[in-house]
Amino acid sequence: MAGVFNMVQGTGPVAGESIIDAADAITFTGSAKVGRHIVQRATSRMIRVQAEMGGKNPLVILDDADFDTAVSCALDGSFFQAGQRCTASSRLIVTEGIHDRFVNALAERLKKIVVGHALEASTQVGPVVEQRQLDQDLRYIDIGINEGARPLLKGELLKRTKPGFYLSPTLFIDATNQMRINREEIFGPVAAVIRVKDYDEALAVANDTPFGLSSGICTTSQKYARDFQKSSQSGLTMLNLPTAGLDYHVPFGGRKASSFGAREQGTYAIDFYTIVKTSYLTV
Repeated sequence: MAGVFNMVQGTGPVAGESIIDAADAITFTGSAKVGRHIVQRATSRMIRVQAEMGGKNPLVILDDADFDTAVSCALDGSFFQAGQRCTASSRLIVTEGIHDRFVNALAERLKKIVVGHALEASTQVGPVVEQRQLDQDLRYIDIGINEGARPLLKGELLKRTKPGFYLSPTLFIDATNQMRINREEIFGPVAAVIRVKDYDEALAVANDTPFGLSSGICTTSQKYARDFQKSSQSGLTMLNLPTAGLDYHVPFGGRKASSFGAREQGTYAIDFYTIVKTSYLTV
């Protein structure tokens, strides 16, 4: 298919504004703040736009969950890739019967996590991407402490042989869903545990967020699993799996402030890049 392609170089604000002014369609992945700006500019020009933005994704862990699976899902979903995934499990919503045991087990696993250079074979969690992101992570850790959440593990700056922005994981407990650390996307190796009474409260807390990208539940109950799949206000739902992770053959996208416009990936992606034309003729 023939076409004209122009390369726009420069920093995000400069290059981005130029693209918005010139493009016939825009697909964006990034923060909610930038996404809203792009959507407003694109819709004012009457061009098609899709935006995949942030998340504040819940992982619900019920008393009946397979314990090892639940701990592994939380570890992977919350902290791998230094938590720098829009689908990361930053809110761990745990029912009271399993809460203490789960928190202690997750903390012990986190103490053994190897944070290091991404290309070293022993590394499990790499560095934060840049100084600005590291500063944001540290700022939110302080915010959580000032709000009254208790850091069972507090992120510390780490020194390694190769330069990088290395930060150990932070695990908050005694957190509430109204704290900023549970309302705003941090995008770092920081997760907060919210204790709830039962499944109904867990679902309500999971849905009480301006975002709606990914959600997960760890349970052996078909009843709760199916209800969560139906009732979770998110574009993606995971059963006994980390909230972060996907198949590129199926649609990807969220609800509320997490997404705008058509879904990405799979056959749905074709729709965004295709203009349907209906032709009438006589023979």
